[in-house]
Amino acid sequence: MLCNLIKRKLAACALITLAGLYISTPVLALDIGAQAPDFELASAQEPVNLSKTQGKVIYLDFWASWCGPCRESFPWMNTMQEKYKQKGLQVIAINLDAKNDDAQKFLAQHSAKFTVLFDPKGVTPRQYGVKGMPTSFLISKDGKVLSQHKGFNNADRAELEQKILAALEGQK
Repeated sequence: MLCNLIKRKLAACALITLAGLYISTPVLALDIGAQAPDFELASAQEPVNLSKTQGKVIYLDFWASWCGPCRESFPWMNTMQEKYKQKGLQVIAINLDAKNDDAQKFLAQHSAKFTVLFDPKGVTPRQYGVKGMPTSFLISKDGKVLSQHKGFNNADRAELEQKILAALEGQK
C-alpha cells in the first residue's frame, strides 16, 4: 500500500513538472510561409475574423498604449492604408491593453484610419509569438506569413513599404 502511494505521488510530481515545462516554454515566432493563425476579435464597429480577409494583403500590427514606437507607427500605417487600400491592403492593428480606457485615450490622440481590434486577454499575441511592441506581420492574399518585424522607427518605413508593395504584386 505504501508502495502504491509513493508511485502515485511520483506520477503526480512528474505530471506537474511536465505541465510546468509546457506552460513556461516560450511561444516561438511564426515561420515565414506558415498559415497565419485565424482569430476573431472585437472592433469599435463589429467583430473581425482574419480568415474573412483572404484576398487582401494584411499588415497586422500588435500595439499597446504605453508603447513609444507605436506612436510613430500610427501615422505611417494611416498613410499605407490610404495609399494602398485600392490595391488590396488592409491594415489591422490589435491593441493589447488590459484596460480599454487606455487604448481609447491613445486613439483619441493618435487617429487610426485602419481597423483597430482589441485583445485585452492577449490570446492573439501568444498565437503569433509576439515578444515586443510593436510587432507586425505581413500576410499574403492567401493567408501566409510573408514577414515579421519587431519595433518601429523612421528607418523602417521604406523597407516595410517595399515589402507591402511586393506582397500586393504577388511577389514573395
